[in-house]
Amino acid sequence: MAAMSEFVSIHVGAPGVGTLVLSRPPTNAMTRQVYREIGQAAAEVCRRDDIVAVIVFGGHDIFSAGDDLPQLRTLAVSEAETWARVRHDALDAVAAIPKPTVAAVTGYALGAGVGLALATDWRVSGDNVRFGATEILAGLVPDGVGIARLTRTVGVSRAKELVYSGRFFDAEEALALGLIDEMVAPDDVYDAAATWAGRFVDGPQHLLAAAKAGIDEVFDLAPAQRAAAQRHRFVEVFARATKLAQRDEY
Repeated sequence: MAAMSEFVSIHVGAPGVGTLVLSRPPTNAMTRQVYREIGQAAAEVCRRDDIVAVIVFGGHDIFSAGDDLPQLRTLAVSEAETWARVRHDALDAVAAIPKPTVAAVTGYALGAGVGLALATDWRVSGDNVRFGATEILAGLVPDGVGIARLTRTVGVSRAKELVYSGRFFDAEEALALGLIDEMVAPDDVYDAAATWAGRFVDGPQHLLAAAKAGIDEVFDLAPAQRAAAQRHRFVEVFARATKLAQRDEY
């Protein structure tokens, strides 16, 4: 079963596992429309009860080469501002999915493609994948939220080296940096990602969502806001558990 727009579709294969598929050949370069469709797809998988865990996949050949630079170069400054906003919103929408998420990375993950992968909880990569925070090579800088996620993942000095140089690096280095969580043969990427996702299909969905939000808030909220949000979430979870326990007594 699939829900589709022009470049992004949602497929449900294994029970409980939904796949958000980016398909804009040949490189899955992302435009304003693609980013909007990613945001819409993220919102849909949030709503759907038949989807418990989510894979983000660019197909068997390439994850994403990042922004469509030829198209970006044609824009006026005001249009570029819109581009930056919808890109930010799309990456945040993926990160905010209240379900376990894993990126299945094939071929290349460059520029904003790295940012998209980093918006998921885990990343599985083929051993032949090439990565790069390549924006500086095009006279640009990475999206702010992408920089933040890269920095929290690999550390400040490593993030600066990767962003300043814009160099390509391989899957083995990505694994050592913590940018990916598993490296497999190229033909096994999707299946390995499905194994990650499948671990949580039978888990307590509301508790997983609460735990994910709490972990992400360590980076996204100020300490006082984080403490208040986590107290509120704890009480909600506790109240739900108490209500279920009382119901089971009768």
